[in-house]
Amino acid sequence: MTSSVETASLVQRAAFDDDLRARAAGIRLACFDVDGTLTDGRLFLDSEGRELKAFHVHDGQGLVLLREAGIEVALITARRSAAAVHRANELKLRVHIGAKDKLACVRELCGELGIGLDAVSFMGDDLPDLAAMRAVGLSIAPANAHATTRDAARWRTRADAGAGAARELCDLLLMAQSRIDTPLSPASSGERA
Repeated sequence: MTSSVETASLVQRAAFDDDLRARAAGIRLACFDVDGTLTDGRLFLDSEGRELKAFHVHDGQGLVLLREAGIEVALITARRSAAAVHRANELKLRVHIGAKDKLACVRELCGELGIGLDAVSFMGDDLPDLAAMRAVGLSIAPANAHATTRDAARWRTRADAGAGAARELCDLLLMAQSRIDTPLSPASSGERA
């Protein structure tokens, strides 16, 4: 696992890449796949088929910080997942489940918000995410994403999916938009994830 200090160092180094910083500074909508991005990708099903997911609290805090900073956040997943809906509602985020065409979903959100695809980031981990990732202004993959998706991403996190990868992106966006000085000292109202 990556420590907070290592994450801070990585995000600070990445923030100095002029193209990455410019792209991150213009993001108004941050989209996240769920399975394999906000979770470690494993699916736990009980004997009655009910699904359980584990979400990392640091990722949740980062998503809340984005929302508080005025950046729209959307969870977009192809699975019909009550757990994803519950987590999104808990954090007061947009959620789209059963999204077979993630790019169409992103375009619809852009229309609602009056923004272009260049103002969107998308974090994904596998083939269903590629079309959206290729179309947006900033594409991101967790460290342990499928190789094809990692190769297509503009930026890769150091942390694995479900273990702080989303928080790395949140910190990058917030720093690029001068919302926080470092990932270790967020300017937040203190809302918990």
